[in-house]
Amino acid sequence: MDDAIQKADTLIEALSWIRQFRGRTTVIKLGGSVMADEDALRHVLLDIVFMETVGMRPVIVHGAGPAINAAMDEAGIAPNFVQGRRVTDQATLRIVQDVLAGSVNRQLAELIEDMGGRAMTLNFDSTSVLFGEPLELVLDGENVDLGFVGQVTRIDQAVIDNLCYAGTVPIIPSMCTDEQGQVYNVNADSAATMVARLLGAEKLIFLSDVNGVREDKDDPSTLIASLSAERAHQLIAAGAIDAGMIPKVEACIETLDRGVRKVHIIDGRIRHSLLLEIYTSQGIGTQIIK
Repeated sequence: MDDAIQKADTLIEALSWIRQFRGRTTVIKLGGSVMADEDALRHVLLDIVFMETVGMRPVIVHGAGPAINAAMDEAGIAPNFVQGRRVTDQATLRIVQDVLAGSVNRQLAELIEDMGGRAMTLNFDSTSVLFGEPLELVLDGENVDLGFVGQVTRIDQAVIDNLCYAGTVPIIPSMCTDEQGQVYNVNADSAATMVARLLGAEKLIFLSDVNGVREDKDDPSTLIASLSAERAHQLIAAGAIDAGMIPKVEACIETLDRGVRKVHIIDGRIRHSLLLEIYTSQGIGTQIIK
């Protein structure tokens, strides 16, 4: 009986959050360590099915780094990265498109359907919703040629909104096309950030392999549950936020300035991490607020 009562208490705790976020859009960036962990991926997608079932409007933007690396290795092509962007020549672009916008995109939709949810692949074989232009990167005062690497400048919001309204989870690979139909590879963090901005999302959630932003980056127990933009800048200056976490946190702050209400960084490998972050008062990661 005590166990049953505890479960009921958990549902009651979740009730206020469910009502608050019903009908609101949440963009979830899926990639990296979560995509490579079959068990973690299954639990994340199950959380997303739950979110849609109770009235939220989840939108998935995903990468496929490990799967692309494996395919490139099989093809005898060495990956090359500059400031977190994959240098993408014509041969690499074909692999990225086949894996990211092809097999991985379809796999995610099939897994959600198997769990009883509804999902739609938004790739180049169905409906592409991300449009953009080549990314110009300047390093040490010089332009860097990244090949077919792009940035998102607009989205087909009507397609995404209509799918969400119909109870279907849009699954968007981090690739875009320009006005001439040229395909570009896009950094998944950047793509998710732009999608959240242009949709006017309630939340943007980054699923990471760390539990969030920490006072001491090497000590998980120093997790900061709620972080203001001002405090985030202080932590960057002090070196507590460093390396790859810096551009992620800076992108979070910029996203808040563009209308997204909250950005979350959570460890996607924790079972039901999305539900614990969104539908409990404590949460398990870091929420960044303006």
